Amino acid sequence: MKKVAIALATAASLLALSACNNADSEVVVETKAGNITKDEFYDAMKARFGEDVLTELVHEKVLSEKIEISDKEIQTEFDKLKTQYGDQFSSIVEMQGEDVVKQMVKVDLLRKKAAEKEVKVTDEDLKTYYDTLEGQIHASHILVADEATAKEVKDKLAKGEKFEDLAKEYSTDPGSGQNGGDLGWFGKGAMVKEFEDAAFKLKEGEVSEPVKSQFGFHIIKVTETVKPFEEMKESLTETVREQKTQQPDVIQSAIDNAIKDANVDVKDKDFKDLFKAAATESEPQTETETEEKK
Repeated sequence: MKKVAIALATAASLLALSACNNADSEVVVETKAGNITKDEFYDAMKARFGEDVLTELVHEKVLSEKIEISDKEIQTEFDKLKTQYGDQFSSIVEMQGEDVVKQMVKVDLLRKKAAEKEVKVTDEDLKTYYDTLEGQIHASHILVADEATAKEVKDKLAKGEKFEDLAKEYSTDPGSGQNGGDLGWFGKGAMVKEFEDAAFKLKEGEVSEPVKSQFGFHIIKVTETVKPFEEMKESLTETVREQKTQQPDVIQSAIDNAIKDANVDVKDKDFKDLFKAAATESEPQTETETEEKK
């Protein structure tokens, strides 16, 4: 994350410097040992960050042609990362600036949406995943530091406020809070005993009283239990699709296809082969090529 943020921050400088790149380059630093010119500064940044910068810029350009990312989506993901990574994320924002980090978030969302278009979920995929769910439950929780806050949340739930909204507002769990408290599917032995004992006593749709553990106080909701395959098919499809979308090879394949479709032609000789592999790997193999690999 930090590396990409630095690369994006450098991109603007590289583009600005390239615009004024000339034989009589301006001096940016003077020393007794000699001056440092804009040309030298540009060349040094290009050598150090050039590939990362160019990759980010090209990915954004070709993916934005077919995919739209709203400011609201960027802000939601930004807030999610802020909660998930805490001080580490805040330090990157402070060092690079919020605009640069949001640009990074935008490019990442573009890649994910591109991958979603590539993913196909088959009945075999669904049945394979379904078979792993035996003895499991799908639950969410809201984790807070003290019992008083837990009771406050319970009162709001009793008045009709949504569990997901309260999780985003109150939960201190960085992994699930911004996802509405969703913990996914899990079986016995995956959670601490106090949590497990309470969760597995609940029926689908039920919400627990505050449960104390070493992490604080949990309010647990069982959102789904294992039912016949056909009844679960729709929800399983979304889960499996999301899992596939997060696979690095799926994301890379989506990017490679977008680059090939965009006929990317790098004019800078230093980076002329940067996207060559993407175009090559996206091309279908002939029968002869397939036989040669066997």
